[in-house]
Amino acid sequence: MIKKEEVYKIGRIGKPHGVHGELQLQFSDDVFDVVDADYLILDIDGILVPFFIEEYRFRSDEIALMKFCNINSDAQARELTGCIVYFPRKLAEEGTDDVSWAQIVGYSLIDEATNNVIGKIVAVDETTVNTLFEVSTPEGEEILIPASDELIVATDIASKTITMRIPAGLLDL
Repeated sequence: MIKKEEVYKIGRIGKPHGVHGELQLQFSDDVFDVVDADYLILDIDGILVPFFIEEYRFRSDEIALMKFCNINSDAQARELTGCIVYFPRKLAEEGTDDVSWAQIVGYSLIDEATNNVIGKIVAVDETTVNTLFEVSTPEGEEILIPASDELIVATDIASKTITMRIPAGLLDL
């Protein structure tokens, strides 16, 4: 059984494309192309299910036309519309030295100056020019931290931590 902590979200299934079971995958991370994956994981009614990739092609920078094995009709494809798509963390970590924004959701954020855990990264907001980490603190607060390369000191994939140089006063806002 696939566990939620073993995967991370890379997108969602959009509407079918054509009548032979092809689907639109709206993705935020193209790791499936970078590490040459055999399968993606879909959330079907709360259960994580692997779907093996027959073929795919990119339609744009955010949409791939995906054909899964054994999904051969428009009706079968429609049943998957809206499903959240995940990728195995282990495959992503083995396949590339780079860590994507989507992969770091769930990592702990550490303040370099105090070596204290600020909280867990629950999302990465890329909707503005300045990318932000949405962090949930141990006290239950939600804070935003700039995700600037100049502020990130270290990323430890094994311990799932990011150490940052947090500007003075930012945590007091």
